[in-house]
Amino acid sequence: MALTEKHNVRTTLNYWDDPGDGLPPTPIFIGEGKVTNKRPHLPHEFTVTDITGDEDDYRLDTHGFQYCRHKSQEEEGFTSEESIKSVYYEECKELLKDITGASHIHIFNHKVRRGPTQWHHLGFNGKNLANRGPVTRTHVDQSYVGAERRLRWEFPDKQQADELITRRYQIINIWRPIQTILKDPIAVADANSVPDSDLVGAEMVEDGFQGESWVVRHNPHHRWYFKYRMTPEDVLLIKCFDSDTSVARRALHSAFEDPDCRDEESRQSIEVRCLVLYSDSPCVRVHQDPKRGSR
Repeated sequence: MALTEKHNVRTTLNYWDDPGDGLPPTPIFIGEGKVTNKRPHLPHEFTVTDITGDEDDYRLDTHGFQYCRHKSQEEEGFTSEESIKSVYYEECKELLKDITGASHIHIFNHKVRRGPTQWHHLGFNGKNLANRGPVTRTHVDQSYVGAERRLRWEFPDKQQADELITRRYQIINIWRPIQTILKDPIAVADANSVPDSDLVGAEMVEDGFQGESWVVRHNPHHRWYFKYRMTPEDVLLIKCFDSDTSVARRALHSAFEDPDCRDEESRQSIEVRCLVLYSDSPCVRVHQDPKRGSR
């Protein structure tokens, strides 16, 4: 049993406000130095549970997320795009291979966040997009449909893509603080507490790629977790998709406000997004079934 004192947080998390008109959520557009995001969201109260001391109880295949310790060799504060792609990407690939046993890791993009909480509403465009802030809306980066779209975009040879989707593949984000996190930490939801019926596919166009993410309907039974005071050596792995239907397949996530830390400096973090491929694991493929439940 963990002896660490917990820092559980009573806060609000923003969920998609379904207008009830049967229309799909408003698309998001990212590109040309700006973001257009006009989806309506509403805040709902939750307690986000601090898992400090109990990190080993949460795993990618049982809960959809996993914490680990890993020291990066990055010494420039993740300010150099060249260094991120040449040095840090390789570290991320080795880390994921060690944890998952995957045969190949394909990194398709990353996001560095250094800006204020309400950056979406501050008229940021052009050069300011480089200083984007945290996303305070519950979401999953790829839907089940969106995951296959991403794989086929990254591997445009149809024969190759057709072969890859016959085997297990995943999309996992590697999320790391650049400085110790106090303001706007990141929360993840236990996949077992989130039925597919709470998830709604939503178009997101980024630099020409037409993807699909999940927005989320509010459900008071969602169970949310975080690790208090994450340092640059604390890494959070967030599963966004898994073609294996026998395990936890995705984890909602969102930044949130800790009232005790609202006056701290803006959070700085980096998130690397990875396609995780397996050479000898057949893919168990099913169509999305809202009645399936939590996985």
